Amino acid sequence: MIIEPVSYLDMLLLEKNAKLILTDSGGVQKEAFILRRPCITLREETEWVETVEAGWNVLTGADKDNILGAAEHFKAFKPLEPEIDLYGAGNAGERIIMIISSYSGNL
Repeated sequence: MIIEPVSYLDMLLLEKNAKLILTDSGGVQKEAFILRRPCITLREETEWVETVEAGWNVLTGADKDNILGAAEHFKAFKPLEPEIDLYGAGNAGERIIMIISSYSGNL
């Protein structure tokens, strides 16, 4: 199904509820990983190689057979490491405050 463009928050909601994402967008590849949605990237290379290495993203280019093969692969997709945090655990701010606080007496 093709739809009209949506806002960023609506796009995240669509991605969150998708079973599989096909994209050529670097940002969407990363969002798919963070949302734990398998992704087929319609490009020959990616700046997010770690999503490919983790098994959540497959590069297919624009080749129809490659795209269909990747879609078949993801039908039975069972991630081995669903809790992998390639981009952190979401607590960077707390860690920064701890580190700064530990130096406050030494300034």
